[in-house]
Amino acid sequence: MLFNHDPPRCAECSECGGPSRCGTECSALAARNAGGYHVCSTLGHASSTNVSILDKQNPFKGVIVRMSSSGKDPSCSLSVSILCDSNGAQGPDSVEKLGTCDYATTLRHPSGCATIISIGGKGFGWFGTLIIIIICLFGAYLLAGTVYRYFFLGVHGIEAIPNLDLWASLPHRTQIFFSSLVRQFSGPSTSHRNSYSPVNS
Repeated sequence: MLFNHDPPRCAECSECGGPSRCGTECSALAARNAGGYHVCSTLGHASSTNVSILDKQNPFKGVIVRMSSSGKDPSCSLSVSILCDSNGAQGPDSVEKLGTCDYATTLRHPSGCATIISIGGKGFGWFGTLIIIIICLFGAYLLAGTVYRYFFLGVHGIEAIPNLDLWASLPHRTQIFFSSLVRQFSGPSTSHRNSYSPVNS
């Protein structure tokens, strides 16, 4: 907050820019009349801003922005309830004093509307997305190859599937691969070791 003309004096807010620079570095100020003059007091700083959901059961309702000033006695605060309103900004119409130095107000603004970025623990994740992409590419390859062989090469029936021999032999190839892995890690079998007879010298 900056005043272009006749700025008020600032009481107990040296951290806000000094008595003659009321509100230069503070986010919330309260003015009171002292001897016919308006005097500002610090309510909150930008560094002490806390944003929370207004209603956890309905996060789309809005948020609460609370600014406080620590290190003072009494400590002051300003709570602004920002209700979701996508049509534009409205208010605030009034400020309510809740305690000795605690204030609250309500306004309506599009910034109070929640935006879903991600849902924790839901979705496929990067690995699931990769698998889906691979499956889609494989399906597109089979479809394009079948159409090409059927219409351009004149191959009909099941033979129109591209690389049919490879896909038909894939289960057998997989079985051989895993069998070789098992033999490699388990070592030679007992029957294989006993097939050799000792040689007498």
